[in-house]
Amino acid sequence: MKLANALMERAELQTKIRQLKIRLMNNAQVQEGERPAEDPAFLLKELEAAYAALETLIARINRTNSETTVKGETLTALLARRDCLEGKNDALREFSGAASALVSRRTVGEIKIRSTVDVPALQKEIDRLSKQLRELDALIQETNWTTELL
Repeated sequence: MKLANALMERAELQTKIRQLKIRLMNNAQVQEGERPAEDPAFLLKELEAAYAALETLIARINRTNSETTVKGETLTALLARRDCLEGKNDALREFSGAASALVSRRTVGEIKIRSTVDVPALQKEIDRLSKQLRELDALIQETNWTTELL
């Protein structure tokens, strides 16, 4: 199985678990004398099996990520870099939006609001980070489709 397929299977298991939790909550209580729409014991067994499969799959994915190297770095390190680039890029985008927001004045005597940073320079940095992020993500995705799951 390719790593990319394992990642899709992980997402499917996570969705199944979320759905099972909802079904369990919907069948947690019934009116006296009534039966639940679904058997909670059966749902609990399904939940246990889904979590066991997920645990095994995550362990295999993590082992594969830590043992697979791309351009001298582990896939785990590349994923950490991608997560941090995404976070930094999001923070800079939000900050840039706040720094470039227009404040209208009704009269000349009102307080003038100015940006505290060079917004065009900040946007260039955002563009640079976005490019790095796209290239890194493409490398990770390519690796996911060519790497066998351990």
